[in-house]
Amino acid sequence: MAGTREGAVMCGSGKPIELARFADSLDRAADEVFTTMVGAGCAPVDAGGPGEAETISAVIGLAGAISGSMVLQSSGAAARRIAERMTGIAPTEVDALVRDAMGEVCNMVAGAWKGFDPLLACGCLLSTPTVVAGTSYELFSQGAPIRIERRYRFEDLTFVITLSCEFPD
Repeated sequence: MAGTREGAVMCGSGKPIELARFADSLDRAADEVFTTMVGAGCAPVDAGGPGEAETISAVIGLAGAISGSMVLQSSGAAARRIAERMTGIAPTEVDALVRDAMGEVCNMVAGAWKGFDPLLACGCLLSTPTVVAGTSYELFSQGAPIRIERRYRFEDLTFVITLSCEFPD
């Protein structure tokens, strides 16, 4: 269901969850976090600019009322700009500052996103961020019934947030 905003799935309590609501909440959470912490709002876009060999991904695990992960992935250039906007320091490489900034942004987006849903706000736990950076890696997540992938633009850069999850039985 990459990029989809239609349909519904049943949660563990038997209540239907509208995927459009999850996607809308993700859009809202991303914009709120970027506006507040990065100082630049972001908006969903259909396609991004040219790819870059160096990428960085921050992963937050979800557990409890929902099980899965949220991944924030960007080019090295976008990650460096995010870190610069957050700290006022212009990194020249993907270093510890950049990795920390990406982990924090992913954590804040995941927290804001789950906070928009009463079931998830009190019943979903978040892991600490795991950050992977490099030029040749693939993140793989087991096929979850809910998969929402959204691309965003801030300034002239893009990043992707992917939510892969399911409701435990």
